[in-house]
Amino acid sequence: MCDENWKNAVKVELEALNKNNTWTLTSLPTHKKAIGCKWIFKLKLHANVTIERYKARLVAKGFTQTEGIDYMDTFSPMVKMTTIRVLLSIAASQNWPLYQLDVNTAFLHGDLNEEVYMQPPPVLPLSAPNQVCKLQRSLYGLKQASRQWNTKLTETLISSGYTQSKADYSIFTKQSIQGFTVILVYVDDLVLGGD
Repeated sequence: MCDENWKNAVKVELEALNKNNTWTLTSLPTHKKAIGCKWIFKLKLHANVTIERYKARLVAKGFTQTEGIDYMDTFSPMVKMTTIRVLLSIAASQNWPLYQLDVNTAFLHGDLNEEVYMQPPPVLPLSAPNQVCKLQRSLYGLKQASRQWNTKLTETLISSGYTQSKADYSIFTKQSIQGFTVILVYVDDLVLGGD
């Protein structure tokens, strides 16, 4: 945390958390407990092994959550390997372009249904002592984070005219005048293809 590169990475992450209204600062209700959090630091490298960027991510200590209190459901569908193989073979035979998309800060887009409180990260300025973060958005590390992100993505794709497959809930298709589009979802990575 003393290195300027990591300080800047923490600052960028905190700005993203703030921009997404991830939490509000409040006092902890007496009947609730606050889960912890920690910083994860990672160097992102170019193919030639030079540093692309310093990445810091704030992660909730979801392993301390209690089922039925801090979270309910955790299941999130992921595309089946058979579906990926079928799409790749169709794309090759039809000469479709394929694009891989990685959603930046994906889990922060998921809305929380439960009341979850988290200890503030050490670098967060507090207006009063003993404040905690009441999470408004899903955060990496929470038990329900992947499910909440998937729910938000599914709602967004369906409202944009895509149809969710009943055979594999992680495949979305859209037929329009412009052509056919297919999206495969693997957590926060997407594969986009079509004519």
